[in-house]
Amino acid sequence: MAGRSRAVPILGAVAAGGVAYYLYSAGGNPKVAEKKFEHDAASASAKLKSELPGSGKEAKKQGEVWAKEAGAKLDSTVDSAKAKLHETDAKLSAKMSEADAKLAHLKTDTIQKAKEVRKETDQKIDAFDETVVRKTKEAKSGISSWFGFGK
Repeated sequence: MAGRSRAVPILGAVAAGGVAYYLYSAGGNPKVAEKKFEHDAASASAKLKSELPGSGKEAKKQGEVWAKEAGAKLDSTVDSAKAKLHETDAKLSAKMSEADAKLAHLKTDTIQKAKEVRKETDQKIDAFDETVVRKTKEAKSGISSWFGFGK
């Protein structure tokens, strides 16, 4: 409490000194002193604002830097996505070409096997036909010989 009670009179004395300074410099006219005080306060405020880091032109420049960095990151992300898409497209095209080649090979093999099966089937049918014809001739000649028409 003792520190606080000493601060109030000191602040009061500083304020009174400030008022006395402005009244003296204004020639004792309170209106002129008030205008001068407002002018000085505005000047001091502007000076402080301009000296603070990140204000005015510095803030604008920093904003531009951040915007460029964000734009670069966005461009990098887009380029990366495009590269991955292109890579995936290339892989997909390769797999499709491989599948087409396998399909063509399977088609050729299937056609070849079908031709072989048909050839074997035709051969077996021809062999069966020959057997039927031969057996028919044998049976005919056997029956004909019973009735005396034989060889």
